Amino acid sequence: MTAPEIIKLRLVNQQIAATKFVDPQQLVTWMAAIQSQDYGMAKWAIGLRLQNLDDASVEKAFNEGKILRTHVLRPTWHFVTPQDIRWMLELTVPRILPSLAYYDRILSLEKKVLKKCNDVLAKALQGGKQLTRDEVKTALQKAKIDVSELRFIHILQHAELDRVICSGARKGKQFTYALFDERVPLAKPMQKEEALAELTRCFFTSRGPATIYDFAWWSGLSVTDAKKGIEIVKGKFKKEVIDGKEYYFKDPGILKKELLKTLTCFQIMMSMW
Repeated sequence: MTAPEIIKLRLVNQQIAATKFVDPQQLVTWMAAIQSQDYGMAKWAIGLRLQNLDDASVEKAFNEGKILRTHVLRPTWHFVTPQDIRWMLELTVPRILPSLAYYDRILSLEKKVLKKCNDVLAKALQGGKQLTRDEVKTALQKAKIDVSELRFIHILQHAELDRVICSGARKGKQFTYALFDERVPLAKPMQKEEALAELTRCFFTSRGPATIYDFAWWSGLSVTDAKKGIEIVKGKFKKEVIDGKEYYFKDPGILKKELLKTLTCFQIMMSMW
């Protein structure tokens, strides 16, 4: 396999060259998580991977809670599905929390304070309420909690990681927060090894050929965990060494191989851009 062939197969696996999905939820399930720091561009990233889908259709899926937006990997904003968000947070949060510890100390966000914040948010949102950031801030201020800008951001991020809040429907152009347990169906907990295997499988299926280090960067997991993940699922993937790097990927199959032959140099250049 050559570098151009790697790019071609990634175009196929990422559903850019062609897609087998018809709605945003199916696509996000396939991709496991799609970065959504820039909300508009994240919707475009979904739309370009689906046939005959416009901005309003992606917005509708988001507002209906078929796809959610939360901090889950590295951490930054990602689209995930309600079916995957619980096990994914369970897996990644232990890795994320130490990265927040420095600012938690500076901002005096001890566990007791964060629990109070979570309790206030849970009470304010219960009963299907969905509040804008300003409304959430007001609820915290009424409880005499300091919500100066950086502190407020960290309070919300912790509430997401603690599975107290997640995204609600937009009100006009404003984002809202909803109660996690009212937005996300209950699911059987996964053991760490099972969740690690599932995230590894999703990544290399939807983004391969890729390296273990690609997976570690994307997921925010340690290289040790990334290696453990591929060790668990490696029987489902092929491996090739190219320029001294190990790439893992699914066998494209006959139909995908035919598609790979038709991809143009222009499509390859666009994927690199």
